[in-house]
Amino acid sequence: MTDNTSIFIGGSGKDELLSLKLANRHGLVAGATGTGKTVTLQILAEGFSRAGVPVFCSDIKGDLSGIAATGEPKDFLLKRAEQIGLEDYEFSASPVVFWDLFGKQGHPIRTTVSEMGPLLLSRLMDLNPTQEGVLNIAFRIADDEGMLLLDLKDLRAMMSYLAEHAKEISTEYGNVSKASIGAIQRQLLVLEEQGGDKFFSEPALKIPDLMRTDSSGRGVVNVLAADKLMAAPKLYATFLLWLLSELFEELPEVGDPDKPRLVFFFDEAHLLFDEAPKVLLEKVEQVVRLIRSKGVGVYFVTQNPIDVPDSVLGQLGNRVQHALRAFTPRDRKAVKAAAETFRPNPDFKAVDVITELGVGEALVSTLQKKGVPSVVQKTLIRPPVGRLGPLTADERKAVIRQSPVFGQYEEAVDRESAYEVLKRKAAEQDQKEQDQRQQEDRDRDEGRRMKRTRTGFQLPDFGRDDRPTRSSRRKSETRTRRRTTRRKSNRQSVAEAALKSVVRSVGSSLGRALVRGILGSLKRGF
Repeated sequence: MTDNTSIFIGGSGKDELLSLKLANRHGLVAGATGTGKTVTLQILAEGFSRAGVPVFCSDIKGDLSGIAATGEPKDFLLKRAEQIGLEDYEFSASPVVFWDLFGKQGHPIRTTVSEMGPLLLSRLMDLNPTQEGVLNIAFRIADDEGMLLLDLKDLRAMMSYLAEHAKEISTEYGNVSKASIGAIQRQLLVLEEQGGDKFFSEPALKIPDLMRTDSSGRGVVNVLAADKLMAAPKLYATFLLWLLSELFEELPEVGDPDKPRLVFFFDEAHLLFDEAPKVLLEKVEQVVRLIRSKGVGVYFVTQNPIDVPDSVLGQLGNRVQHALRAFTPRDRKAVKAAAETFRPNPDFKAVDVITELGVGEALVSTLQKKGVPSVVQKTLIRPPVGRLGPLTADERKAVIRQSPVFGQYEEAVDRESAYEVLKRKAAEQDQKEQDQRQQEDRDRDEGRRMKRTRTGFQLPDFGRDDRPTRSSRRKSETRTRRRTTRRKSNRQSVAEAALKSVVRSVGSSLGRALVRGILGSLKRGF
């Protein structure tokens, strides 16, 4: 049923196939809860893997982990295979690498604050435009000076620096209010409680580790454990969007390959678009439109097609629509919208069939030659070859230990970054101020000694009134003010020193400044 040019999705009286050459034109898997979306995701991932295409997908409920184990010949699976004429149905396991932002159910996935960038981080922390502007200033200063913001303590150090010297920074970069800085600091605490302290660190994820094949040429299925991550939905959505932007920025142009270099499944896609600002939606649309030329196919998995903006939905050429329920006006709108996106079939009305589909049934339309969508067909989705249901804890641990990346990401690394640089410079500045004060004291003592040497030793006149005159008091106060002013002007914090360094090196720093991409993420290799 499957050849080297396509993936067998299911049967509709004929084979419904997904062309590998057009698989990077993106896709949509939609349907209500319990209608079979997870199984469809699994059979697509298995198909891509057998074709030598690496896959990245999220495991929201834990069920998808079974793809790493050989399936069991259950009666209903064998019956489905017989119904659709799947004669060569054999069970097998797929090569899998498990990932987990928290490092519990897979290899830790990490990135740095610098690599995430201010745009996505602002979205993650739900900052308003004013607060986002302040965050951009912090990144700009760090980037210009070549200081990496690796973890959350680095970003805190930069925000403290902005707070202490808001007036000076506002002159060069724009207004910096302490209220905005305080709001950002509070959001950083919330982010840390959600697990951001584990996500923002090193070693950072290397994109080539997601694009592996095994010894037999099958693509590795990268499964992200997302059951606990869903408790922090913005962290989940922002992480997947960051990963998508990293793929876009790092991979070279390949045009239209015979098969994708990677297929990326974005499960619970509505979390990406809910309350997203217009500027972010425009960036997402741009990435989805352009990443096809990098050989990456993006498949959004969601309950309702209307969860995906029209500007993005229009770019999804391959579609699998499971049942929708029309209980509310919004549901009926979703059914109508889903039906209207398909190329009509004269044998039935899609708007009626969508509400009548059973579990494991779907309306399927894929791109054919020259990118033309096929006529929509009511399809029985093929059964998977891997296990239906989750792995046991011991089975998961065994897969992790046998992983080709085992040992590369398990231990966190804390190398020198903005926090350490600022701390060291502050210590150096304190030492410099202390040395300067000591030198002033020595100079003052030396001046007194020289004065005594010039005038000679004089006995005190006990009969004279030693109280200072008004004139002598004024002279003494003037000298004290001059010394205090001079000493104060020489006291300079590390933030002031860093700011002056930025101002002095604006022209020369451009050659070494960090470079950011379309979504504000850091471009590696510069």
